[in-house]
Amino acid sequence: MDIQVWSDVVCPWCYIGKARLEKALAAIGGEVTVTYRAFQLSAEPVPEPLPIKQAMAARFGGPEQVEEMLARVTEMAAAEGLTIDYDRAVAANTFAAHRLIAWAATQDRQADMLDALQRAHFADGVDIGSLPAIAGVAGSIGLDAGDALTHLESEAGTTAVNTDIEEARALGISSVPTFVIDGKYAMPGAHDTETLLSAFEEILRRESANAGL
Repeated sequence: MDIQVWSDVVCPWCYIGKARLEKALAAIGGEVTVTYRAFQLSAEPVPEPLPIKQAMAARFGGPEQVEEMLARVTEMAAAEGLTIDYDRAVAANTFAAHRLIAWAATQDRQADMLDALQRAHFADGVDIGSLPAIAGVAGSIGLDAGDALTHLESEAGTTAVNTDIEEARALGISSVPTFVIDGKYAMPGAHDTETLLSAFEEILRRESANAGL
């Protein structure tokens, strides 16, 4: 089974969805390939690091509404064993982070790089729009931080990220995470582990039946 996952680094539902996906795949077993694809919830530039609560308050009706919304998602993340600290998190454009994930994929470390960037953003307050900062995140998982920074300071990886974003648009993907299984079945949303597991089992059953025709 092949699973393509469109996600954004700063999307908390993508963070939660990745954890749930990994649990479902551990339960189902079998041969599965997972590829993470780039998506940007916002392509707007972020010239300076800005506390994410402040950035969201300007967009979602003020600090009280934002506090309530973030408390809910933080609680859901904790139930999956994930830490989200919105008092430290800063808003950032994620294009460079996606380019770094594409670079890590060439070294078979795509999922590790995505996981490290998500932790850096959600738990550690790292500005993932900063090239030196995310090169340091690459170094933290054993990749060469100097090579990572050289990659980021060039235009390398730009085409790969744009291709993912354009393909998402062509497929009609407008929210993330979205899972596309075997190029046929799309599942948008951070479904719970049981729902994902049931869906994967049903897809495997259908594909097995079709193969027997």
